Amino acid sequence: MNKDQFLSRRRALLAGAAALGAAGAAGAVQLLGADPDPPARSAAAPAAGAQANRAVRRPSAYRLQPIAGYGPARGTPARTLVRHEPFLRMSDREHSMVLSFDDGPDPRYTPAILRTLKAHDVRAMFFVCGEMAADHKDMLRRMSDEGHVVGNHTWSHPLLTKLSRSAIRSQMERTCEIIEETYGEPPGWFRAPYGAWNRAVFEIGADLGMEPLAWTVDTLDWTTPGTRTIERRVMKGAGPGVVVLSHDAGGNRSQSVRALRDYLPRLLDSGYHLTVPRRQLT
Repeated sequence: MNKDQFLSRRRALLAGAAALGAAGAAGAVQLLGADPDPPARSAAAPAAGAQANRAVRRPSAYRLQPIAGYGPARGTPARTLVRHEPFLRMSDREHSMVLSFDDGPDPRYTPAILRTLKAHDVRAMFFVCGEMAADHKDMLRRMSDEGHVVGNHTWSHPLLTKLSRSAIRSQMERTCEIIEETYGEPPGWFRAPYGAWNRAVFEIGADLGMEPLAWTVDTLDWTTPGTRTIERRVMKGAGPGVVVLSHDAGGNRSQSVRALRDYLPRLLDSGYHLTVPRRQLT
């Protein structure tokens, strides 16, 4: 698929996906050592997709408390677990945040983002699409060498909630394979394209050994709002436990590249610790 088609596909499907919202919001993320009643901007706040879709009066339960599926023996009913504990914990530093980038890797923009992160000794998360990773394995190897976390963002960025279970598994499994082959280990995290999740997505992701991760600050950089707007959204949303969503592919990401150069040193100067999460195995 043409790499620039991600943008047109995103614009065409976002309206429908917004009704499903972004998952992994309330109770899904916790900052170690943080106040048990965190401020509104913390990672316990609803994800951006949920905030934008306030017309939905009764959001599906999985949007608020993700479930994890456990692969059953053949012929037995599926077993699921509703989580009551956070599935993501971060450094115990007071102002820890996570920067995440979706849709890549793209040779036009990902290397510049990696250079900026390296210049400031910062690690980030990259949720890659398998078909992009297959064409740019050198970038996954570089992410591994430089300490970044690589997550699964499906093979071709479809709207998963419109697919059959077998198609969902194929999208995620193929991407797991290319990541493990190139990055050096299987992905521990996955993120649904468009923030569109359902029970099957969570169950299959868990069956493949991955945890779901959404976001708490959406830069909306895919709309190319301008470098200053992206920077302003990040700085306004900064807070303990925040997960920032940006993109390094799927269209012209030059604004995202420039914005990172501007807001990253500002975050560091403000005392934020940009880190990558560690999974809590239960």
